[in-house]
Amino acid sequence: MSSTEPHRLRHTALDALHRSLGATMTDFAGWDMPLRYGSERDEHIAVRTGAGLFDLSHMGEITVIGPQAVALLNHALVGNIATVGLGRARYTMICRVDGGILDDLIVYRTAENEYLVVANASNAQAVLDALTERAAGFDAEVRDDRDSYALLAVQGPESLAVLKSLTGVDLDGLKYYSALSGTVAGVSALIARTGYTGEDGFELFVAPGDAEKLWQAITEAGAPAGLVPCGLSCRDTLRLEAGMPLYGNELSLALTPFDAGFGRVVKFDKEGDFVGREALLAAAERAAVEPPRVLVGLVAEGRRVPRAGYPVVAGGEVIGEVTSGAPSPTLGKPIAMAYVDAAYAAPGTAGVAVDIRGSHEPYEVVALPFYQRQK
Repeated sequence: MSSTEPHRLRHTALDALHRSLGATMTDFAGWDMPLRYGSERDEHIAVRTGAGLFDLSHMGEITVIGPQAVALLNHALVGNIATVGLGRARYTMICRVDGGILDDLIVYRTAENEYLVVANASNAQAVLDALTERAAGFDAEVRDDRDSYALLAVQGPESLAVLKSLTGVDLDGLKYYSALSGTVAGVSALIARTGYTGEDGFELFVAPGDAEKLWQAITEAGAPAGLVPCGLSCRDTLRLEAGMPLYGNELSLALTPFDAGFGRVVKFDKEGDFVGREALLAAAERAAVEPPRVLVGLVAEGRRVPRAGYPVVAGGEVIGEVTSGAPSPTLGKPIAMAYVDAAYAAPGTAGVAVDIRGSHEPYEVVALPFYQRQK
């Protein structure tokens, strides 16, 4: 392909369906994805009050299988995968030798010696390459399964009731961060109780050829509960309200898990060595002595919306930087996540502002998350 040719976007199995629904499409990590179908505020509120249906088929699925699958994953990732029970899932990270975060991941244990690693779309190839490289010497296979799955997510307080009407699987008994295989609307699926919205919900891994049938069945079953199709735009405001990090915003190669406030995912006491261990030990020691910048929530006193990269200021000095910002449909005012100097990280700290194109707009420092659902 010559450099003058346009970059070809990848399409999910639901591409034609999104267009038939009038979706506004956007390039996201090389995929043509629905940004919104109508009002992103309405989609956001539907997930908070009823249910929303998402196409997440851009996520990167990688299967790790074999007698030493768990040993490989313990070596390759910072978490302790040996303690993940059958049918359970774990949030973890993969780091470089220097401790920089390559990606944040969810690892599902789907069989005795089989794991499904789900990477962010933007990092899927890098994660696949790293796992393949780190598999040397282990009796385990790393398999690129990105084309084997479509991924649908049903999120919101009504998601359980909607899916229960389509399956005989005991969804009530399925704990958060657990998964099991079953049939939904006649479609074989790996059903996971996970999500990225701050609400109860499910993610359904299915064959791409079954995706449209399942989407239609969920849409029909969810109509009485107010279920609507949802795009990436409201997914971003939902995860922001829930204080969940986004790779490329809150997480990056320039940060270790300790810099990002996620040191808890690093398990030094697990068996065997793991990639990045020495650098992460040093990062943990540094963080204990002198905390790095801390990830905090900011709530606007005015109406102006902060964006990633805007400076956070206090007393005329730059004390941090916004990583994500948006109007919050739930709070009714602009919010942001930002890394700020530890001295300004306590909730209620006075005199903090965001420099929005030269104007210092006052913001209140709050603890994350901004929103927590009632259990």
